[in-house]
Amino acid sequence: MNLKKLKQAEEEFFDRYPGGFDNPEMIEIRKKHKLDKMMELARDCFAKRDFRLPDLIVENMVKLITRSSLISVFEKPKFRDFVRSLPFQARQQLSKGLEETLHGNEQNGFETMLEILKSGKLAKWSLMTICQAYYRPQIEVFVKPTTAKNVIEYFELNHLHYHPRPSWAFYEEYRAVINDMKSNVDPSLSPYNIAFTGFLMRSMQARL
Repeated sequence: MNLKKLKQAEEEFFDRYPGGFDNPEMIEIRKKHKLDKMMELARDCFAKRDFRLPDLIVENMVKLITRSSLISVFEKPKFRDFVRSLPFQARQQLSKGLEETLHGNEQNGFETMLEILKSGKLAKWSLMTICQAYYRPQIEVFVKPTTAKNVIEYFELNHLHYHPRPSWAFYEEYRAVINDMKSNVDPSLSPYNIAFTGFLMRSMQARL
């Protein structure tokens, strides 16, 4: 990681947006994305006790993804129609995968979800990471391909190799790097990891 570039990005961000994420312009952006409401929705939708009802969980996934401003308008209906067309056993597996991702063995859960979504050609980074990014916002990361590729390039994360096909190995490494990066800047820049990667994205826009 190029720490010098990160500290420079931090300085320039505060120069442009005094107060950081408390700056009025940033507050408006946060309102647009309804982050607090989406995080509350994720906690309500994916409480551990509800995973005994896989159909409810799958419908809650549809609800969360449909309402998220971070998911492409093209992916939302494709995801909805695909999961609703799945036989019960596959919906059970998808629900179980999310349960493991949020409440159990993360790698097993991630890979279970990946196999189900691959069958519908929906193995997209956005769909694979949005639920956990809202559910554990200070730990998990939302992988937006363009942002991830630019972060790797600009901040010289030479050990990371992005691939369009999601994988647990990349997710785990990318998450570790993001959490390490945010520990090197003012805490106000990372109220949530989604906000922190938003800061990185804005910092890079004029440079890449």
